[in-house]
Amino acid sequence: MCKGLAALPHTCLERAKEIKTKLGTLIQKHDSAIDFIIPYPEKPEKPPKAQKPSPEEALQWRDSLEKLLQNPYGLSSFLAFLRSEFSEENAEFWVACEDYKKIKSPVKMAEKARKIYEEFIQTEAPKEVNIDHFTKAVTMKNLVEPSPTSFDMAQKRIFALMEKDSLPRFVRSEFYQELIK
Repeated sequence: MCKGLAALPHTCLERAKEIKTKLGTLIQKHDSAIDFIIPYPEKPEKPPKAQKPSPEEALQWRDSLEKLLQNPYGLSSFLAFLRSEFSEENAEFWVACEDYKKIKSPVKMAEKARKIYEEFIQTEAPKEVNIDHFTKAVTMKNLVEPSPTSFDMAQKRIFALMEKDSLPRFVRSEFYQELIK
């Protein structure tokens, strides 16, 4: 049972705020009955299932973290492996940075930059990634005026860590061994 709003998942809070806003609007507009219909969003479409790679394709991932991360099935398998080790923050940060680069709106970019910073970069962040002080300082400076490249240095450092540490562990894992059979 939820104990106050802080216990609700992030998406529930966003939905509650959206409903509150709509209700506030409806209270102000009471001209016709149609205004009292609260539109519920359609069920979100499930993302298409990622195609399981051939063993030959999966074998290429041993030598290329980039190929692994670009393949939806590979990324999903890699994340599942990292979650099993309680070390998924680096891959999640990398994915968040890739999503961030696709944002065109400066307002949305600034909002997403703040979320990434709070979740992964700031000291004591819930999923704090391990970057050096210089990289953290450069990233913080870049966030004064967010741009698509604001997290590039930190993302490259994390990619290098995953390539050196996480990828070799993944390649030795049962997750990966099943893919290359």
